[in-house]
Amino acid sequence: MSGVGGQPADAVPRGDAGPTGSEPLFPDAAVSLDDRDPAEGQAVADGEVPRDREVLGRVFLARVLEPGDETGGRWVRERGVLEVARRLRAGGRALPGVSEKRWTGLCARAGLADPRRDLAVARSAGARFVVPGTAEWPGQLDDLGDARPLGLWVRGGPSLRMWALRSVAVVGARACTEYGAHMAATLAAGLAERGWVVVSGGAYGIDGAAHRGALGAGGATAAVLACGVDRPYPPGHTALINRIAEQGLVVGELPPGDHPTPSRFILRNRVIAALTRGTVVVEAAYRSGSLVTARAARRLGRHVMGVPGPATSALSAGVHELLRGDAVLVGDAAEVVELVGDMGELPPERRGPVLPTDLLEPRTRHALSGLPGRGTATAAEVAHRAQTTEDDAIARLYELRALGYVERHGDGWKLTRQAMISVRGGRGPC
Repeated sequence: MSGVGGQPADAVPRGDAGPTGSEPLFPDAAVSLDDRDPAEGQAVADGEVPRDREVLGRVFLARVLEPGDETGGRWVRERGVLEVARRLRAGGRALPGVSEKRWTGLCARAGLADPRRDLAVARSAGARFVVPGTAEWPGQLDDLGDARPLGLWVRGGPSLRMWALRSVAVVGARACTEYGAHMAATLAAGLAERGWVVVSGGAYGIDGAAHRGALGAGGATAAVLACGVDRPYPPGHTALINRIAEQGLVVGELPPGDHPTPSRFILRNRVIAALTRGTVVVEAAYRSGSLVTARAARRLGRHVMGVPGPATSALSAGVHELLRGDAVLVGDAAEVVELVGDMGELPPERRGPVLPTDLLEPRTRHALSGLPGRGTATAAEVAHRAQTTEDDAIARLYELRALGYVERHGDGWKLTRQAMISVRGGRGPC
């Protein structure tokens, strides 16, 4: 039998007593899960606290430890969730890897943590808490090692694990250009139409354009926030994030009510990178946070893609730097799917427009190209330029006259206006 955290049940400390045995770790904690099967990993409080102590311990630690805390992750891996929670609640000697000053700060946060309250607030916001080792947990997050989230708060009906299996991150600059917003929305709409989930951070600029593009196409999108999922950020995207929660998923590792900070935005990006099969960067300056997502994706072995922009644009400089490395240039959703999709999901063949002269037989085209752009030429001159006989050149010229490409002027032949346009493909002289 396994615990919710993926550890054997007999490895979880028995009972709820603290280190001294005199006080329970989580008082009055014996209650039920929601109306779904707990074996499916839907660890959500239904107005009450879960009976599974490890889930409750992870809720507690999510309030105490910052996202991506590898030291805390190592404690959990080596000692188990409940033992780490007990040590933090009890204070005393610090666990290895932290200074006394930091340990004191963590213990102070532990004294204020109330996992039952967090679960109740989450439920009132329509959120659930998904933990490692359960059916809804996306296994690719385990690639983060000790920086793996303790759990994820999720708003929305779909299964996080199933959506993550076919997802692509579309990220980029907040202060994007009109071109960037257009490309992000178009890419996201194309991915959504092909059955892919578009994942982004819910921010202004490229993130918002990507979410709207997917929603506008009637597709699936998920927003990974750097704050509590009950607290839409930025405030100007409250309506958008609420709409995503209704039609898709809003995900975060911070407890309900927690606010974003610059460091939390950066750490949030590792979750976006790990959750998806590839990351597309649409506009990014050299110091853009979206490049952090791209670098995390590269470290995790995910596909990294970039949409090129003007060489003179500072907002494309970061993308171009990625493309100078091992990122792949993409221009539309089909090219993204070719990389992240299954074998055989290839984009259509790219080619320019078919011109009327493309339909001519090769020898006839050679005769046409033997005529000068201005003035006339004799059949002998055309034959010389087309490397054929004069009789063959005359036959080709009469064929071209029937098609409206040339006209005869005495002993000479001249291109018509139609031929001038067709030969140059509609382009004037350089």
